Amino acid sequence: MRLLKNLIFPFSAIVGQEKVKKALVLNAINPSIGGVLIKGDKGTGKTTAVRALADLLPSLRVIKGCPFNCDPDDPASSCDSCKDTESGEIQVEEKKMRVVELPLGATEDRVVGSINIEKALKEGMKALEPGILADANRNILYVDEINLLDDNLVDVLLDAAAYGINTVEREGISLAHPSNFILVGTMNPAEGELRPQLSDRIGLQISVQSIMDIDDRVKIMERREVFEKDPNTFREEFREYQDQILENIIEARKLLPKIKVSQDMMKVIAHLCVDMGVDGHRADIAILKTSKTLAAYYKHQEVEPIDVEEAAALVLGERFHKKSVDQEKIKKQIENSVNKLSEENNGDDKKKPQRK
Repeated sequence: MRLLKNLIFPFSAIVGQEKVKKALVLNAINPSIGGVLIKGDKGTGKTTAVRALADLLPSLRVIKGCPFNCDPDDPASSCDSCKDTESGEIQVEEKKMRVVELPLGATEDRVVGSINIEKALKEGMKALEPGILADANRNILYVDEINLLDDNLVDVLLDAAAYGINTVEREGISLAHPSNFILVGTMNPAEGELRPQLSDRIGLQISVQSIMDIDDRVKIMERREVFEKDPNTFREEFREYQDQILENIIEARKLLPKIKVSQDMMKVIAHLCVDMGVDGHRADIAILKTSKTLAAYYKHQEVEPIDVEEAAALVLGERFHKKSVDQEKIKKQIENSVNKLSEENNGDDKKKPQRK
C-alpha cells in the first residue's frame, strides 16, 4: 500500500490546469457545491488531478466495520446499522479518502447494490450487498466519459446526488444507506452531450485544453521523468507545497460557516443569472455556494464582487452553447449590477426623512 501511495503524482506538482485544480479544491472545501464536470480531450491531466486531490486530503474518521464509511461525529447521517449500535460499542478508525470509479459498463446492481431477500427478512441492513454508491459515500465518485453513461445509471446518480441517500429496492423490500460524494465527471464533447438533467445538477463546469506553452510542456515532461525515476524523493520535494494546500483547505472549511452574504450581493447574483438568460434557479444557488467557498478560501469575511465573478465563470462558463460567456462578459455584468444597486440605494437614502 505504501508503494501504491507513492505512485500518486503530487497535486501541487501538476503544471497548469488551474481551473481544474481550483474547482476540485473548492469542492473539497464545500462538497455541497455539487461536483465538477470537466470537458476536454484525453491526456490533459484530468484523472491525475482527481487522484492527486484525494491523496492530498486528510483521512476520514469512520465507524469501524461500516461498509458505508459512516461518520462517528454525525450520527444523524449514519446508516440504520450504525444508528442501532449502542454508543459504547462504536469503534472509530481512519481511512484515506479514495477515488471510486464508476465504469461505463457497470450494471445497476453493481452501482446501487443488491439485496439477499431471504436474509433481509431476518437481518435487515446486513442483507444489503454494498455497491459503488456505498463505497463512494464521503469519497470522490469519478465517472470518465460521463456523457456515455446509460440513462438508468444517470437516474440513479441524480437521485443519490439530490438526496444524499441510495435506496435499494427488490421484491418489495427497501433498504437505504447514506451516499454523499463529490461527483467528478469528465467528457469529450465531440463524443456527445451530457443529459441536461445531469448537467444541470453538477455545480461547476469547465473546459480544459492541451497546454500550448513550450516551457510548460517541457516542465511536464521533466517532472514526469523525475517522478517515475524516484517517486519518494519527488514527492518529498513538493511536501511543503502539499502541506500548504491542505492547510488552506482545512482553514477554509472552518471559516466557511462564518462567511456572510449581503442582500445586495445576492441581488448581484440574481441580476447576473437573469441577464445571462439562465433557466431555473440552480445556477443562482451554485454561484452563491461557490462564492461563499471562494471567500473562505481567500479569507474574506464576506462575499465580495470578485468572489462572485470567479464563481460565475466556474458555474456558467460551460453551460451555454448559443452565446459566448467569458470572464470579461461576466465581470461587466457584475459591475453593471453593482452600479445599478448603488444608484437604487442612494435613491432610497434620499427618500428617507432627513433629521433636522
